[in-house]
Amino acid sequence: MTTADEAPRSVGLLGGGVIGGGWAARFALNGIDVRLFDPDPEAERKVAEVMGNARRALARLTRAPLPPEGAITLVASVEDAVEGADLVQESAPEREDLKRDLLGRAGRAAPPDAIIASSTSGLLPTRLQLDMAGPERLVVGHPFNPVYLLPLVEVCGGEQSSPETLTRAAAAYRAIGMQPLELSHEIDGFVADRLLEALWREALWLVNDGVATVSEIDDAIRFGAGLRWASMGTFLTYRIAGGEAGMRHFMAQFGPALQWPWTKLMDVPELTDELLDRVVAQSDEQAAGRSARELERLRDDCLVAVIQGLRAQGVGAGEVLADWERARSAAAGAGARLGDGAIPAPLRLYETTVPADWIDYNGHVNDSRYLLAFGEATDALLAAIGVDDAYVAAGASYYTVETHLAHQGAAFEGDRLQVSTQVLGADAKRLQLFHVLTRAGEDAPLATAEQMLLHVDAAAQKASEAPAELAARVTRLAAAHASLPRPEGAGRAIRTL
Repeated sequence: MTTADEAPRSVGLLGGGVIGGGWAARFALNGIDVRLFDPDPEAERKVAEVMGNARRALARLTRAPLPPEGAITLVASVEDAVEGADLVQESAPEREDLKRDLLGRAGRAAPPDAIIASSTSGLLPTRLQLDMAGPERLVVGHPFNPVYLLPLVEVCGGEQSSPETLTRAAAAYRAIGMQPLELSHEIDGFVADRLLEALWREALWLVNDGVATVSEIDDAIRFGAGLRWASMGTFLTYRIAGGEAGMRHFMAQFGPALQWPWTKLMDVPELTDELLDRVVAQSDEQAAGRSARELERLRDDCLVAVIQGLRAQGVGAGEVLADWERARSAAAGAGARLGDGAIPAPLRLYETTVPADWIDYNGHVNDSRYLLAFGEATDALLAAIGVDDAYVAAGASYYTVETHLAHQGAAFEGDRLQVSTQVLGADAKRLQLFHVLTRAGEDAPLATAEQMLLHVDAAAQKASEAPAELAARVTRLAAAHASLPRPEGAGRAIRTL
């Protein structure tokens, strides 16, 4: 399983455009400090706008406990950006001379054990490392836009890249919620862009020849194959198309069609002014007056919905998201792991920002989402006392058997919420909790929940005593909280009318 401690502690970014800004957001939202160099005088504004979209998207995507945001600091030079960095990510325009200059400067100034990565979409790493000091540290880490949402990153080394660097780079990307595609051979365009280029070339021919408009081509993808690709890709899709006989039958049935002159994949349409004007005009009509930022937010919202749907099925980008969430929860639990020292009381182990899909027809948070927040707080407490993924995998856990929830106020989209948790009592099998939900920085409760949990042997599906080490932690926590005032509402029941 991915662990958050494999992530770099600090990152130097070279370039703050669409890709560099996306990297800045991906790293910062994973709690990593970023130093960014970009000579563009508008870089600070552009990166700030990307961060705004990224925060919005991540709040909709996940309720995993996130670390405090890393700082993004704009600096005046390559050398300033890479100073002290564990990972350097170059995202300059696709010009080999420019990239080689930046990577050469980074190699001379970065710490000797820093990973140096290029976001290039197709330039060979063997050529990019020619001017570098320590070329064995270079890898390609080619992401996809938007970097803060799409998990794919192609990892590829050059002739001088060390296997250790490739392994470390892949681990670092996994720790920030990405899915490295580790390529064993370098090739122009790598894998994903070669596939995309084929589709893009054929799409331009269809527009050039007047066969289809840009909207019709996009509709052909988004209402058809694009939906399948999100979960199955190309080859698995075609295997299913072969029916019970599988891929061999599909190839026998449809393979001969590959000889038919359907496509123009070996030719490139000349980008004449006429073709360019046609593409631009049709694209403007398709955009319908929406700004680039508006279209980005629409794209992000749709990606969030698709990725969340895939998470429910445990496939593709959804599986990557679930793995990253488990790592974040484990990191939060470890960070709050209750040792032998003083126990903060009440415990504040869970915070979240209200996403749009929590809001009901009344304009405030739906009832069910309060219970969800309290459930997350309970999970955070369990992680803090040692009931983590490994403990559950071993066959035991605590199950919630009773909850009393009281609503005292309304929360709205964008509110930052926090839950404080007090242990009311515990014995060998039972754990009684009281949660208070407030807005961050406020004391007035929005809701409270009292819960009773039982320690359970999952295999036997019955209550069991907690092992001695866990029971000692629970007892110590309950004893520390026994000195606290009993919270208002504890033991309350709904009165009979």
